[in-house]
Amino acid sequence: MTQSELYYTLALLQVEGVGDVIAKKLIQNCGTAEEVFASKKAQLQTIDGIGSVVIQKLQDKSVFAKAEAELQFIIKENISFTFFQEDNYPERLKNCYDSPTILFQAGNINLENRRIISIVGTRQITSYGMEFTKKLIEDIAPLNPIIVSGFAYGVDIYAHQVAMECELQTIGVLAHGLNQIYPKVHKKYMAKMEQNGGFLTEFWSNANPDRENFIKRNRIVAGISEATIVIESAERGGSLATANLANDYNRDVFAVPGRITDKYSQGCNNLIKTQRANLLSSAADLVYILNWEISKKQPKAVQRQLFISLTDEEQKIYDYLQKTGKEMMDIIAIECDFPIYKISAVLLNMELKGIIRPLPGKMFEVI
Repeated sequence: MTQSELYYTLALLQVEGVGDVIAKKLIQNCGTAEEVFASKKAQLQTIDGIGSVVIQKLQDKSVFAKAEAELQFIIKENISFTFFQEDNYPERLKNCYDSPTILFQAGNINLENRRIISIVGTRQITSYGMEFTKKLIEDIAPLNPIIVSGFAYGVDIYAHQVAMECELQTIGVLAHGLNQIYPKVHKKYMAKMEQNGGFLTEFWSNANPDRENFIKRNRIVAGISEATIVIESAERGGSLATANLANDYNRDVFAVPGRITDKYSQGCNNLIKTQRANLLSSAADLVYILNWEISKKQPKAVQRQLFISLTDEEQKIYDYLQKTGKEMMDIIAIECDFPIYKISAVLLNMELKGIIRPLPGKMFEVI
């Protein structure tokens, strides 16, 4: 995208009544944002959903001064950006009808990895939520996913921290421009995040972290990823709105269950109860439902497994599967005397070590 194209696109987004849906429709029909401004009224009237009010507002020349000011900020700060029609625009966001026309970014973001998950939840994360988040990210770390969140207090920043500890790419989606950071206390994490990941935003330099911006931000968090995971949430909260958006975008949604008496489990329990989220008890549930394949680079010859260290639990399951050949997860749990909630995590660890593999129907066999 050239500077000229960016300039006219910025101007179009400043036209009163033109949001991302209308802006993208105008650009797709006219060819470029510059051609939108140059188009005759009769041509614009042929575009479905474009009324006389929008056509009239396109005559407002003040939008060009605003676009010029923002363009100079982008040039001065050397800010990267991507346009919704470009190849480097997040692939899954392209499929969201209301996705941003332009995304600004900072850091070293690489979205070629298709395993992208969003982790969201309450700003008052509990020890239960922290323990689950840490275990989840550590368990899926060998699969090298990208962890997306909103860089807010609580679940968001903790998910970013654990991802960085595991040397995973992590992306914070901001509710303001790249000229500031909110909350300010999280500024200390910026440099490390930008080394392997970074920040995305649709907001200009004059945008403050207002409440409505967080609501808009949530659609990027939900739309950019393969699945959204709600760690903890009260009965009402922004993370539930993100989960609903993910459902609207036909993405998988997961929620971590908790005790019915726990305030910050009520939202998750309700998502599961109303079948708006899959119950997430371990990383194995995520891997299974998303059908993530374990890397083919894992060692496969049984003889080589002799050099892999197994826990007593893993050895028990390994010995059992060597005798039976293959078996269903529930049967393995019964025969090896494991509770169901625990067997999935043990099987996932064994899968990551390359000593067993999953089969259709929740079956497993020794490699």
